[in-house]
Amino acid sequence: MHLYIGTSYTPRSLFSQIFALLCCQHFSCSAKYSLVFFFFSLYTPSIFLAITIDIIGSNPISKGWCDMAAYTPKNILITGAAGFIASHVANRLIRSYPEYKIVVLDKLDYCSSLKNLNPSRSSPNFKFVKGDIGSADLVNYLLVTENIDTIMHFAAQTHVDNSFGNSFEFTKNNIYGTHVLLEACKVTGQIRRFIHVSTDEVYGETDQDAVVGNHEASQLLPTNPYSATKAGAEMLVMAYGRSYGLPVITTRGNNVYGPNQFPEKLIPKFILLAMQGKPLPIHGDGSNVRSYLYCEDVAEAFEVILHKGEVGHVYNIGTKKERRVTDVARDVCKLFSMDPETSIEFVENRPFNDQRYFLDDEKLKDLGWSERTIWEDGLKRTMEWYTNNPDWWGDVSGALLPHPRTFMMPGGFERQCDEGEKYHDESFHFSTTSNQSRTVVPDSKTSGSPMERPLKFLIYGKTGWIGGLLGKICEKQGIPYEYGKGRLEDRSRLMDDIQNVKPTHVFNSAGVTGRPNVDWCESHKTDTIRTNVAGTLNLADVCREHGLLMMNFATGCIFEYDAAHPEGSGVGFKEEDIPNFTGSFYSKTKAMVEELLKEYDNVCTLRVRMPISSDLSNPRNFITKISRYNKVVNIPNSMTILDELLPISVEMAKQNLRGIWNFTNPGVVSHNEILEMYKEYIDPEFKWANFTLEEQAKVIVAPRSNNEMDASKLKNEFPELLSIKESLIKYVFEPNKKTFAA
Repeated sequence: MHLYIGTSYTPRSLFSQIFALLCCQHFSCSAKYSLVFFFFSLYTPSIFLAITIDIIGSNPISKGWCDMAAYTPKNILITGAAGFIASHVANRLIRSYPEYKIVVLDKLDYCSSLKNLNPSRSSPNFKFVKGDIGSADLVNYLLVTENIDTIMHFAAQTHVDNSFGNSFEFTKNNIYGTHVLLEACKVTGQIRRFIHVSTDEVYGETDQDAVVGNHEASQLLPTNPYSATKAGAEMLVMAYGRSYGLPVITTRGNNVYGPNQFPEKLIPKFILLAMQGKPLPIHGDGSNVRSYLYCEDVAEAFEVILHKGEVGHVYNIGTKKERRVTDVARDVCKLFSMDPETSIEFVENRPFNDQRYFLDDEKLKDLGWSERTIWEDGLKRTMEWYTNNPDWWGDVSGALLPHPRTFMMPGGFERQCDEGEKYHDESFHFSTTSNQSRTVVPDSKTSGSPMERPLKFLIYGKTGWIGGLLGKICEKQGIPYEYGKGRLEDRSRLMDDIQNVKPTHVFNSAGVTGRPNVDWCESHKTDTIRTNVAGTLNLADVCREHGLLMMNFATGCIFEYDAAHPEGSGVGFKEEDIPNFTGSFYSKTKAMVEELLKEYDNVCTLRVRMPISSDLSNPRNFITKISRYNKVVNIPNSMTILDELLPISVEMAKQNLRGIWNFTNPGVVSHNEILEMYKEYIDPEFKWANFTLEEQAKVIVAPRSNNEMDASKLKNEFPELLSIKESLIKYVFEPNKKTFAA
């Protein structure tokens, strides 16, 4: 017997709903049934008492109530099926139901791969289409031409960390993409089931002491941008079910793990890091509790929901077995015989991290599903798969960082296709050859060979000094690269460049410094603003829109020695310090754009100062300049040895580092010290004269910046970085000692 007591402010209008709710909860297709009796007051607010009495035996209600005919689809469209969960579902259905035609639609994002569908690619009931659910024309075309009667909608941006840094992409994919699908279903009028895949995170945080999990009728209280977009998508699904009668079903699932999951997620990340002998990073104190289901169990759940799920219903796919993040890390350490005390590293928490998600999964169990794989077995199988397939995802160094972002992944949002992942663009067609009849392929005129390496750089500043050197470094390292053709202020041309080149990273070394020096900017202010401010921001914005990291070469000439950073003190300006030098218009624009770029989380700003290279014939080289001056001031400054630091900038791109960096060698060197080295290594007869800042001011238009930059952040990241004087000798003067002197 079950006893329910509650209140209702509108008793007569709600009793039919309450009765239906209780019946749904307690009438099940088993030998156990319930009779429900209501006792209520006629007063308002009323108190209702509902008693259900369990009856063992035959069903007193018509047998048709429970034994509804199972749904049998014919042509299923699975969105996002080259991703993790959906690929297991697709492979299972293709294998188990050869009479079903399965059409897979996936845009092959960074976390999806056609390799995930390898078990199905030779099956006669499988067809793959590369495309975006946001393309209404494509979706409508597929529904009509493939006579789709069932949609299983998995496609989504799912990683919470990414949603904090690029939430608009989540809105675009999760809400807009879902809306496009629903509208196509309404227009075609042929869909008999629309299964929308949501997440347990839409419920928000569960109380730590709660003993009953969130049930399907619980309030949605999302706490992060990802779960908010999934909740928003659910509202659209529900609305189309109510307004247009679309036969919708929604699922909300716990965390899933298993083979071929992209390693931005916790368990594969821990396994791959453990394989490399690296520490396992845990956000916060690791006390957060999660429930984990093995992927094959989840695939079976979707098989059950597809055939037995009732239209208009929501189903939780969950487990009551919970684990703290620290427990997961310890279990992985145990598998690899690692000491958890030394192998676990606690790092900064994400902006908000729900303590617990806990689901009531009884409704799905009533359909006949149950979890089969115990944690220890599932984790071991997963570990064995990754150890046998360590290169499945290629370069995932960005994903293995404690706080990855989408633009840290090779290829950004649109991962480059490997062999066999060729795709169509706007004008697609279906191949009619027997071997390719199940795959949408490109016209031969638009086909391109896949990249041989995971990296490809797009460089702006081809005619500039740094841009030219970057190209040479790429050639030396075998990194494919192309120079941008568009001007920074021309957004459409920048979009064309990215579309044509399909880079993994963008380097910006373009900008106005003035010829022969920054004095030019004082009389060309609008030109300087157009390139240094508007153009740079334009490029950063376009890169962000495409999920690309922009390596931006900036300047440290935005600081001047002051009382807190006096000359000769060894106290340098740090990355977080506020610029204090506005003596030149050039420096004003660079300080302005740097401040605005802080709002872009896809930018790595590298503050270069007084750049020097081993090419002592280059007129832009700081050493070349001062060696040709009649007089020089003698002030210690931080400087950048390009021969050492530009390769580091490439390495920073590979590691997808972001934020502001003082891009100088540690320490300072004065003009006289450099010229003394020049005399010692290059020209023993060389002579020069000094003059004061006041005397210098008489021959220049704009004042010059002098400062010391604190390079400890860069040094900590790259311990091999030499001090300015050591680097000058190793990279500039020693290589030129004979050749230049001769």
